[in-house]
Amino acid sequence: MGTRRQFSREFKLEAVRLVKDRGVTVPQAARDLDVHENVLRKWIREAMADPQEAFPGKGVMKPEQAEIERLRKEVAKLKMERDILKKGRGLLRQGLTVKFEFVAKHRGAWPVNLLCEALGVSRSGFYAWLVRPPSCRSQADEVLGAQVRQSFIGSDRTYGARRVWHDVLAQDQHCGLHRIERLMRLQGLRARPRRRSLPKDQGVRSAIADNVLDRQFQADAPNQKWVADFTYIWTAEGWLYAAAVLDLYSRRIVGWSMHDSMTSQLVADALMMAVWRRGKPVQLLHHSDQGSQYTSEHFQALLREQGITCSMSRAGEVWDNSAMESFFSSLKTEKTSRKVYRTRTQARADVFDYIERFYNPVRRHSTLGYVSPLEFEKAQKA
Repeated sequence: MGTRRQFSREFKLEAVRLVKDRGVTVPQAARDLDVHENVLRKWIREAMADPQEAFPGKGVMKPEQAEIERLRKEVAKLKMERDILKKGRGLLRQGLTVKFEFVAKHRGAWPVNLLCEALGVSRSGFYAWLVRPPSCRSQADEVLGAQVRQSFIGSDRTYGARRVWHDVLAQDQHCGLHRIERLMRLQGLRARPRRRSLPKDQGVRSAIADNVLDRQFQADAPNQKWVADFTYIWTAEGWLYAAAVLDLYSRRIVGWSMHDSMTSQLVADALMMAVWRRGKPVQLLHHSDQGSQYTSEHFQALLREQGITCSMSRAGEVWDNSAMESFFSSLKTEKTSRKVYRTRTQARADVFDYIERFYNPVRRHSTLGYVSPLEFEKAQKA
């Protein structure tokens, strides 16, 4: 196979002039110049289409083609930078180590120089970081970060930085709260926030009992003050109603009950579980809202039979029973609101797990100095 002939720009222009300006026919010019007629006709078309920039040469583009190519490369670069920043959202405020880790992780997807440019770090610094041994601080952060994640996962992803911090301190690790916050941010660990709203205060007193508790949510000993309420959880089978009784001394749930109907038996069962667990109390105050279940003759007779003093919130004033409201808020935020239950049995199992396997024995309570209700009671007995 012969070598393909090449012609200079000047030769092509003169060949075109030979036909266009000097009147030589294409077949005659092709024979004289020893080129194929089709090649000569192509040269003529190119020269007529762009007289000034025709035949730029091998590997050389016309100015408009060069501009289009430059813009194409720039658009491709901008798209990659956009994807990098979308993937590495929030990294611009992080330290060099975090950025270098991102570059190392994604250098197979994008060029290193583009990754470094998008994140504002030097390529030479990245390659130096690759071969540099990890510092003592980095190694300690790796160990501590694993403990932080273990605590967060163990709380079913409900713990914030302060509770995780107390978990880490309990494992004989000495660190500050801000370090825990930083490690949680690096791992993307964020507790589910509560939905808060300001309740209305109508302040209507109960005809059944006065507000004896009067927002005094501290108790000096177990079984002095119990607060009670119930909530509802939606399932595909309908509502599940869950009632609970909380001891203000240790914030422990001492009684609970769950039914598919909202009757006085629901709250009575929760009270009786508390009595059976704690023994028949002496001089006990039971506080609730003015729901019809608590004002019913059935429940009031049960309180009198057990020798329990009744206290009730003012109507429409949830702050009068805020300790109980806080528990149900935690239950829904940390457990049930993230689930879609097909059956009441599934919802009942989750509520049981939360109370008996997490809230009472494990969950760190801020009011108790970040220990669980069971740990608090054991420490007070010791």
